[in-house]
Amino acid sequence: MKAIYTTLIAICLTLVSVGQSIEIPLRFDKYYTYEEVNEALEKLHTAYKNITKLELVGKSEEGRKILALTINNPKTGKDLDKPGIYVDGNIHGNEIQAGEVCLYYANMVLTKYKSNPMIKELVDRTAMYIIPVVNPDGRWHFFNDGGTSSSNRTIRRPKDDDRDGLIDEDDVDDLDGDGNICRMRIKDPNGNYKTDPEDPRLMIQVKPGEKGEWTMLGSEGLDNDGDGRFNEDGPGYVDPNRNWPFDWQPTFIQGGAGDYPLSGVGLKAIAEFLTKKKNILMVWAFHNTGGMFLRGPSTRELVVPGADIQVYDLLGKNAEKMVPGYVYKPSYELYPTRGDFGEFTYHCMGAYTFIGELYQRRRSEQYRNPNAKVGEKKLSPSHERMKFNDHLAQGELYKDWKPFKHPQYGDIEIGGWVKFSSRLSHTFMLQDLVHRNASAVLFSAQHLPHIKMEIFDKKKIGKNLYKIRVRLENTKGISSMSEHSWQKKVYTPDMLKLSGAKVIASGLISDVRLDKVNYKEHKPEIQFLRIGSYGKLEYEFIVEGKGEVKLEYKSRKANNLSTQIIMR
Repeated sequence: MKAIYTTLIAICLTLVSVGQSIEIPLRFDKYYTYEEVNEALEKLHTAYKNITKLELVGKSEEGRKILALTINNPKTGKDLDKPGIYVDGNIHGNEIQAGEVCLYYANMVLTKYKSNPMIKELVDRTAMYIIPVVNPDGRWHFFNDGGTSSSNRTIRRPKDDDRDGLIDEDDVDDLDGDGNICRMRIKDPNGNYKTDPEDPRLMIQVKPGEKGEWTMLGSEGLDNDGDGRFNEDGPGYVDPNRNWPFDWQPTFIQGGAGDYPLSGVGLKAIAEFLTKKKNILMVWAFHNTGGMFLRGPSTRELVVPGADIQVYDLLGKNAEKMVPGYVYKPSYELYPTRGDFGEFTYHCMGAYTFIGELYQRRRSEQYRNPNAKVGEKKLSPSHERMKFNDHLAQGELYKDWKPFKHPQYGDIEIGGWVKFSSRLSHTFMLQDLVHRNASAVLFSAQHLPHIKMEIFDKKKIGKNLYKIRVRLENTKGISSMSEHSWQKKVYTPDMLKLSGAKVIASGLISDVRLDKVNYKEHKPEIQFLRIGSYGKLEYEFIVEGKGEVKLEYKSRKANNLSTQIIMR
């Protein structure tokens, strides 16, 4: 009878899910399941086929699709010929609101393309690549398995965590079947905790010499392998943000690193996708939690050149203003990491990279009197959080303690904060969170380089001999090439080339008024360069010949330009 009842419930839930079709524009008062994210991407692509492309990047360890949405107007050029921005989220499976920021960004850009001149101009001159779910297995299991707010973070590659010869055999267990992994406690007069007299749902530590009431037994679970330990060998563990090929270190130096870089099946597919998008100059990767905009370096040993910090400061300090309470800082100030995604994209791809750590629980889950009088008792953090749960989340974030007959511990109680708490904003706050963070992404996209070329001087200086002066100007705040990529020769730099006549000499003009030019010794027809944040460069070419001359500016990560002039 129980099996039939369970089956009927499953059928009803399926019917409800089918009935809730996703529509454009997307809604952001809920969290999307893995399947719904994919459906949302497909709906966006269908609704805006003329400026989007949806492609399968690869599949995860468990065979789930990793989808990428490209936003580009082909009428204004190929995506690879424009400066590109890449946005992703949910590299850790439990960090689901990171995927929501990516979806919101795509939805905002596409639904406003025709009505908002600023967004239309941006879409027409740039290319955008969006992968909302980097870790599809983690997201799927977060929604479908019993767990905590920190469950299913990793890549699901079997690993013998407790070194007993068995693999992933002792994960947490949803003992009461409510979809959450809460806490277990047992009555114990010698325990370290007692019931909080102000709120019986909470516990406080006993003072020295004071009798206790409870002992905490840890997260909900069983000793599945009979070794006297609980929940010590769950699925994984390879941290998908420690498995990238720059500054990768083995697990005895960097925990969760995996056996070798890009051993994650899905990560390898994403890396291959990114290496084909050579135009990507700006990267945003969203995580949670903490309310931070992090830039490199990830360790004190690594160095970011001053010119790149200038670009980061422009974007990061403005992002701080758009998302109140968030802090912009180098990631090593949080803690050092090796083999992480941000360093891979900065050092190997030459892309300015921010890691967005979403949500500040202490700042957001407030329940206090701003007009409290001096000496008025303030709520402790735990009491304030419980008031937030009771009166603003309608009790959905906390599960009251309930008796349970544990097969190994006997009579215990299960309760505490549920899966959709702690690291995740309540859905009534989600719209504000995703909008502000997506707006920070949009701000950085607006500052992708926009290069203008001008022939500002042309004169005859001898028989069939001409002087041509050209100005290149970046009207935006992101350099056409990072200073790091320029110094380390990560890829071929920008190029200014003159063809159609013999180039006798050329060089960078250091003082146009005094005619000071730093002439190039070899191959004067080509100048290699980078144009900095709001930068301007002026070059002089001395050419011999008559007729049409062509000047071309080519850049891997900025817009390409060309112009012709006639010499008579």
